[in-house]
Amino acid sequence: MVLEQISEFLETTAFYHLSFPKLIMIIIACFLLYLAIAKKYEPLLLVPISFGMLLVNIPLGGIMEEGGLLYYLYKPVEWGVYPPLIFLGVGAMTDFGPLIANPKTFLLGAAAQFGIFLAFLISLFVGFTPAEAGSIGIIGGADGPTAIFTASQLAPELLGSVAIAAYAYMALVPIIQPPIMKLLTTEDERKIVMEQLRPVSKKEKILFPIVVAILTIFLIPSAIPLLGMLMFGNLLKESGVTDRLSNAAQNELNNIVVIFLGLTVGATAHADSFLRMETIKIIVLGLFAFAIGTTVGVLLGKLMSRLTGGKINPLIGAAGVSAVPMAARVTQSVGSEANPNNFLIMHAMGPNVAGVIGSAIAAGILLAML
Repeated sequence: MVLEQISEFLETTAFYHLSFPKLIMIIIACFLLYLAIAKKYEPLLLVPISFGMLLVNIPLGGIMEEGGLLYYLYKPVEWGVYPPLIFLGVGAMTDFGPLIANPKTFLLGAAAQFGIFLAFLISLFVGFTPAEAGSIGIIGGADGPTAIFTASQLAPELLGSVAIAAYAYMALVPIIQPPIMKLLTTEDERKIVMEQLRPVSKKEKILFPIVVAILTIFLIPSAIPLLGMLMFGNLLKESGVTDRLSNAAQNELNNIVVIFLGLTVGATAHADSFLRMETIKIIVLGLFAFAIGTTVGVLLGKLMSRLTGGKINPLIGAAGVSAVPMAARVTQSVGSEANPNNFLIMHAMGPNVAGVIGSAIAAGILLAML
């Protein structure tokens, strides 16, 4: 009798129903948690995503089934609500001063989005549908919220794979970018010291989000959820009359949305949908897109360096991907390695924040096309 009761109890546990694919996903989730906690790779996003992946792959939990907690918290992802709210917080935390002071760096931010469209074309070639290819290509922008927003609108069945690839590559920027940067530049180029940026007036900082919103959104209306919220958040910061709203967007609102977005997106990485050949293709294509974006940014930086007589350090082109501020920090690290007196981070922030705008515009183009 006792043995029967023990047997019945064991059959109600998740251990009894644990399959090999779910075990693999739990191991992957724990590895990502290790990267986030021990290595500090994008912990604010990777911890919630990894833990959501862990929870959804525990048998019998039903956390993403109708009636489960994350089922309801995931609805705003389907509706495209969370990513624009993240952009609101990003805008409130971003200083566009370096970009305003050196508007040429807009070109570097635009060039780094080339990988998105090249990966889109290759994805079509290897058998993905146009909507799926658009969701995969956007990984190259190294912008997690933009990737999630685009995938949720175009190919929600790929959301888990796309989100994890996007945030993984954001986290791995310090590993992926330096070899490409060093391969494409000479030591003398990496040593170039750039002139100090001019001061940017308060009026310029207030006008910038208004003008950019009008110009870009009129050109690409489908980008309004991301660009509109990005510029609105920045206006709250720079206007000087909405400090309470700016602080809320930067802190309370942003933190709550990051928690909900990370947990629910991670919970889409169910073993049945994640452990497929398509996932491997997505991860490889995403890495390719990111590497190409970095490459094109550095190459354009080299061209601009020659055209300006060596006034631009080509390394800042790598910061054109929109992993803010990680890519700018990597630029500073590689530059100071060649020249300890080189301070490139403020110069790199120009193309870095331009990349945020560029990835949102690229997403708008893909959404309008597809």
